[in-house]
Amino acid sequence: MLVVDGNEVYELDLDCMRRSKWEMPKLPETTQYRTKNGQKSGARSRPPRHLTGKGIGVALLDSGIYPHPDLREQIAVFVDLTSPRRSAYDPNGHGTHVAGILAGNGAMSGGQIRGIAPGVSLAVIKVLDENGNGKLSHMLQGIQWILKHQTQYGIRIVNISAGAKIRAGRRTDGKKGARRAVLREGFRKGEEDIREEKLLMDAVDRLWDAGLVVCIAAGNEGGDVSTITTPGINRRAITVGSCDGEAMRDVRGSVLPQYSGRGPTETCICKPEIVAPGTNIIAANAMRSANDKPYTVKSGTSMSTPIVSGAIALLLEAHPELENWEVKLRLRQTARDLGMETNHQGWGALCIEALLA
Repeated sequence: MLVVDGNEVYELDLDCMRRSKWEMPKLPETTQYRTKNGQKSGARSRPPRHLTGKGIGVALLDSGIYPHPDLREQIAVFVDLTSPRRSAYDPNGHGTHVAGILAGNGAMSGGQIRGIAPGVSLAVIKVLDENGNGKLSHMLQGIQWILKHQTQYGIRIVNISAGAKIRAGRRTDGKKGARRAVLREGFRKGEEDIREEKLLMDAVDRLWDAGLVVCIAAGNEGGDVSTITTPGINRRAITVGSCDGEAMRDVRGSVLPQYSGRGPTETCICKPEIVAPGTNIIAANAMRSANDKPYTVKSGTSMSTPIVSGAIALLLEAHPELENWEVKLRLRQTARDLGMETNHQGWGALCIEALLA
C-alpha cells in the first residue's frame, strides 16, 4: 500500500502489519498527488537529449576516490574524515568503483566504459577505511558536512553504498540480549550502544528534510526476509537492490547466492524501492600500483546504487524543479515489473529511458 505523506513516499507491507497487529495509517482522501505548480507528479515534457547530469552535485559517503583519469574532472571536493590527509585517495577501491559507475567519463577506454552521469560534480567524503569498514561517528560527521555544504557544492543527491546488519548477539562485557552490528561494506559500529543506530537514521532523515535525494544500498545479506542493512531501512530514503543478484563472489572469495537484501523492515516498510544491475559491473579501478589495470569488476548492491543515483542526476538536470519525494514517485511510475515479490524487486527494475521520457 502506497503512502504519500508530506515529503515521505513509502510502501507498507500489509501482511507484515497484520502479523504485527499494527493499526493502519490514516490515508489522504485523494490519491492525486500534485506538485506545487499544480502538475501531477511525473507529467512533464520530454527532456532534452544528451543529458550528462551537468550542474548536479552528488555526495559520495564511501572509502574515498582515486584521481582516476575518468574521474579527475568530476571531483569538486574531497574530505577525509578518517585521517588528516587532504589529497584524494582510496586505499580500498570501493569508492572509486562506485564513482566510476556513477560519473566516469571513459577517458581511459576511448569512451567505451562510462558512468551513467559523467557531467555531475562529486563531493567525496571518505568515511570508510582500507578494509571498507568505518566508524559510525565518521558517517554522522559526513552527513553533517553534506548538510553544511550542500548549497556551496550544489548537492542534490547523496549516495551511500554502505551499511551494517543489526543481529541479536552477545556483547563482550557479557550482557545478554544486546545487539551488535555485523559489517557488510560499511561503517563499523563495534560495541557502541544500539542508540547510535537511531542517530544514523535521524541523520538520514535530516538529509531528506533538506531536500536531498538519498540513495542507499540494500545490502548483500541474501534472500531471507528482513535482510535490508542500516541505513537502507530508512523509510524516506530510496533503497536500491540488485536485479541480477543470483550470485556474487565477495572480497573473501565466498559465493553469496541471492545476495540482494530484502524487506520488509521491522516497521513493515517494503524494501527495496528499486533494483538495478549489480553483478560483475566494470568501472574505474583505484590504481595503487604501476601494474594495476584502469578498470576492475565488482558486484553487490553497492554497484546498483550509483546506477540509480546517476539516473536521478540525469532526471534532475532535465527537471531541476523536482523535489525528492517526486523523484521517488517517478521511479515508482516508471519501474519495469520483473514479476518478483515486492520485497525482492521493490517497484521493479530501473528503466532510465522511461524515467526521462
